[in-house]
Amino acid sequence: MKALTSFFDRMVQRYLPDAFLFAIILTFVVFILGIIFTDSGPVQMVEHWGTGFWDLLAFAMQMSLVVVTGYILASTPIVKKLLTKLSSLAKTPPQAVFLVTFVAIIACLIYYGFGLVVGALFAIHVARRVPAVDYRILIASAYSGMLVWHGGFSGSIPLTIATPGHFLEDKIQLIPVAETIFSPFNIFVVITMLITLPIFNRFLLKSSNIGAQTKFSNLNIPEEDEKEDDFVPDTPAEKLENSQLVSLVIGMMGLVFIFYHFVWNELDLNINIVNFTFLFLGILFHRTPKRFLDTVTEGIKNAGGIIIQFPFYAGIMGMMIGSGLSHMISNWFVSFSSDYTLPFFTFISAGIVNFFIPSGGGQWAVQGPIMIDAAILLNADIAKTAMAVAWGDAWTNMIQPFWALPVLAIAGLKVRDIMGFCVMILLFSFIPIALGLLIF
Repeated sequence: MKALTSFFDRMVQRYLPDAFLFAIILTFVVFILGIIFTDSGPVQMVEHWGTGFWDLLAFAMQMSLVVVTGYILASTPIVKKLLTKLSSLAKTPPQAVFLVTFVAIIACLIYYGFGLVVGALFAIHVARRVPAVDYRILIASAYSGMLVWHGGFSGSIPLTIATPGHFLEDKIQLIPVAETIFSPFNIFVVITMLITLPIFNRFLLKSSNIGAQTKFSNLNIPEEDEKEDDFVPDTPAEKLENSQLVSLVIGMMGLVFIFYHFVWNELDLNINIVNFTFLFLGILFHRTPKRFLDTVTEGIKNAGGIIIQFPFYAGIMGMMIGSGLSHMISNWFVSFSSDYTLPFFTFISAGIVNFFIPSGGGQWAVQGPIMIDAAILLNADIAKTAMAVAWGDAWTNMIQPFWALPVLAIAGLKVRDIMGFCVMILLFSFIPIALGLLIF
C-alpha cells in the first residue's frame, strides 16, 4: 500500500496541472472525442461548446453561495468554538486524520457545501493542535467526506426525484427519500464509509513518504484573531454597520420564513432553502452587519475557482450533449446490463461521465433519462438506478478537482498536493459502493 500511495503521489505531483488547466484539457479531450466518435465536425463541436458555455449560470450562483454561506456559518464564533473544542480530541497524527475524516463525513451528510467548508476549517484547527501531522493527508481526509454527500440529506438526485414537477415525473412518478436516501442499500454504504474511511485514511498516513510530508507550520497561514474589535462607531452609518439590532431583526425575519417554509412545504429541503438558512444563521451568529460582511469578503475568495470554471464545464457539457457523447457512454453500459447489474454499471458509467459534467444536477439531466428508460425496459430497481448515478457522481469527485477548489483555497494547498491520496481513497471507496449495489 505504501508503494502504491507513493507512486500515485509522485505521478500527481509531477503531471497533474492546476484545476483550471485540468478543465481546459478536458475541453480539448471532449472536443477531439466528439469529432472522432460522433457525426459532429470541428465547427459543430465549437458551436456546441459556445452554446452551452453559459447554461449553468444559475447553478453556478447557487454553488458559489453554497461555498460562501457555508464559510459564513462555519466562521461564526459559536461554530468556531465547537470546532476548537472538537479538535482537542486529537493528540496524535493518526487520531488527527481519523477525527477530521469522521467530522467531514458527518458534515457532508448534513449538507455538502457546509461539509466542504467545515472539513477544511476543522482540519486547520486540528493541524494547529497536532503540528506533526502530514497536512496534505489531513486535507485529503477532509475532502474525502464528499464521497457520501449524495447519500445524505442534500443529495441533489434523490431530492430531485422526490420533488413534484421534476422532469422525469411522467415516467417514474415521485420516488420518496425512504426508497433512496433511507433505503437499506444507501444506509449500508453510508455506515460502511463512516466506519471504514477514517480507518483507511489513517493507514494512508502510515503509507506516506516521510521526506515529502507537508507541515501546516510551514505554510505561513496566520493564526485567527479572536479579539473583539475595539472600534467605537461615531457616525450614524458606522453605528448602523455595528448595530446588533439590525442583524437581529433581519435574522429573525429569515428564521420566520424558514419556519414557514418547512411547515407549509412538508420539510422540503433544497439548495435554495439551505443556502437561505445558512445565510441568515450566519447573520445572526455574527451579530453585527460589519462582522458579517468582513466574513463574506473572505468567503468569496474561496468561490473564485467555481465562478470561473463552471462556464468551462458548462461548455464541456454542451459538447457532451450536443455531440451525443454522453448518450454513447451511457448506452454502451446499458447494452450489456441486466435488471440485476444495471445499477452497478450505471454507477461505473456515472463515474466516467462525472469527469466531464461534475455537477450532480447537471449529470442527472443528461444521464437520468437514459438510465431510467433502461431500468423500465429491463424491469430493474428504478430508485437504486437513480442512486447509482448519484454515487457514481460522488465517487469520482475524488479525482475530479472541481469540488476540491474551496477546500484547497481555505487550506492553502494546490490540487496536486492531495490528489495522489485521493486516488487511493477512490480505489478503496469502490468496494463498499459496489457491494451495496450488488448485495441489496
